[in-house]
Amino acid sequence: MKKKSNLLTIFIFGAMILGIILGYVYWKMVPEVESRDQFAEKISILSHVFLRLVKMIIAPLVFSTLVLGVAKLGDIKAVGRIGAKTMGWFITATFVSLFLGLILVNLLKPGVGLNLPLPDIHASSGVERADMTLRGFFDHIVPESAIMAMAENEILQIVIFALFFGIATAAIGEAGTPIVKLMDSVAHVMLKVTGYVMNFAPFAVFGAMAAIIAKSGPDILITYLVFLIQFYIGLMILWFILLFAGYVIVGKPITGLYKKLIAPITMAFATASSEAAYPRTMQSLEEFGCDNRIVSFVLPLGYSFNLDGSMMYMTFASLFIAQAYGMHLSIEQQITMLLVLMITSKGIAGVPRASLVVIAGTLALFNIPEAGLLLLIGIDHFLDMGRSATNVIGNAMACTAVSKWEGKLELQPEEA
Repeated sequence: MKKKSNLLTIFIFGAMILGIILGYVYWKMVPEVESRDQFAEKISILSHVFLRLVKMIIAPLVFSTLVLGVAKLGDIKAVGRIGAKTMGWFITATFVSLFLGLILVNLLKPGVGLNLPLPDIHASSGVERADMTLRGFFDHIVPESAIMAMAENEILQIVIFALFFGIATAAIGEAGTPIVKLMDSVAHVMLKVTGYVMNFAPFAVFGAMAAIIAKSGPDILITYLVFLIQFYIGLMILWFILLFAGYVIVGKPITGLYKKLIAPITMAFATASSEAAYPRTMQSLEEFGCDNRIVSFVLPLGYSFNLDGSMMYMTFASLFIAQAYGMHLSIEQQITMLLVLMITSKGIAGVPRASLVVIAGTLALFNIPEAGLLLLIGIDHFLDMGRSATNVIGNAMACTAVSKWEGKLELQPEEA
């Protein structure tokens, strides 16, 4: 399995490089914008089909593994204890990520002296705002129908239903044994299906990279080079913080987890989708020694509550737009923005262009021109690549930390 996993990682890296080369060659040889767009649309079918396949397996995989994990924990006290530790990690990680973005954007000031024409403040960004009301928040969390939640891949709503289902299964004792066996079988079948789907990952990576480079070319990267470098420096600092936190909790073996995460991190980076890396992340954590029950419980929650890369981007991007329009926000206003984002960002998994949606709503609250999003939409794919990779690391660290705190981290001989 390990040899096959390493081979897949090599294929993904190779496909990424080939995709970039093909995209650049086509962009260089074909000057017509319409032809480039048509080529990008056609070649991106590879990544589009792969992401649809991933979405196909996410709902049954999350539901079966989470129900199984909760039911095997045995009692509601264990679920509550582990849930409290998990949410404690999520809240802390979210605050650190948002605060890091706030500090960096104030230090680096990427929006000051921006040599780009600013969009008219009345222009529409084309991004639908997030519903910032309390009612809208709970409507997004609580499922109206479990079937509808699965059909629409609303991960947070699936998690809520799975938690109720798993706790009820554990509560009825022996009568729930057939359900546990069924969920165990479904989980194993879905992991097998996942293995088949992951074989298409290199083609998806190839198509995604070829499409974005052929359409935009290297010019857009050069134009936004300073902003991109500053943002990725921020992500690297966040990676270091997460690694350090893992080292404090687990010790030196945490470096072994990073090695195992190379494949899912690469997949998330190349496809700009955290979901694409979900199954492989789960497998990597279990190979490292995390308890499968805890992984099945924490990881689905993390995909709704613990998107560290996206969190850092939200404060970074919001204040970047304010700086670009010459708007000064006081420390009190910035802290208020941070607290607003802590609440409104929860449960955004499954929402298309989720970070932009939340940012659009936040800008409106602070009277920052929403049109400023037009400055970022062109490079959002490149930013999303880094965000998605960071989300994988953050959730992996959460699973590892909770497993360690519960005394359920059984490191393999080569990791110990």
